[in-house]
Amino acid sequence: MKALILAAGRGSRMRHMTQDRPKGLTPLRGKPLVARQCEALRAAGATEIGIVTGYRAESLAPYADRTFHNDRWAETQMVQSMAMAAEWLSQAPLIVSYSDIFYEPETVGALAEAEADLAISYDPDWETQWSGRFEDPLDDAETFRLAPGRGGRSVLREIGRRPRSLAEVEGQYMGLLRFTPSGWNAAQQVHRALSPEDRDSLTMTALLDLLVGRRMEIQAIPSVGPWGEIDSVEDLTFFESNAPMTV
Repeated sequence: MKALILAAGRGSRMRHMTQDRPKGLTPLRGKPLVARQCEALRAAGATEIGIVTGYRAESLAPYADRTFHNDRWAETQMVQSMAMAAEWLSQAPLIVSYSDIFYEPETVGALAEAEADLAISYDPDWETQWSGRFEDPLDDAETFRLAPGRGGRSVLREIGRRPRSLAEVEGQYMGLLRFTPSGWNAAQQVHRALSPEDRDSLTMTALLDLLVGRRMEIQAIPSVGPWGEIDSVEDLTFFESNAPMTV
């Protein structure tokens, strides 16, 4: 199994902490986030890990078996970074991870066993974490709605919009996905149909929502064990004190 970490961005909300390193190398309890991801991915069976680099690319090379570079990292979103690794995405099923999160090997393992051509991990108990990070969880939350799919599995019905109530947020997308080559082909078709400007600005959740609109079945798999997203200095402070983790 191969895995890809999207680590091109600087992460301006980390302020001084990313002056000399990409966001993915932010240390959490003394260990860089990318190092935590590599440990979880390898423990789940990943035999080769690629990293999409951008800002301070050289600092990420020691963690990767192979690197893919997005030289337009400052102008583009994660979908364009992911496209830098089209070769891998076209060859075999691939786990794709954001670089600013941490998670357990069991979550990766559950995702690797997904039956659909595109699957995502999500946290059904998201509100506990968001309540600790934000005064009002809805200030940062996005819609996340599920529906029953084939074989009794849960599939994505809506993602990435502004919620009006907690009822519209049935979980939190984690930034951890799995594509098969067929799933990547479907994503490419949507991506290529956009204007160059829209391709550059397309976020991952917007891509997922567009695919849902085309009636693609995106399997939603609940997380196993603790996870977290480090999006700001305040997040780092919160997780330094509050995050249980094994890797």
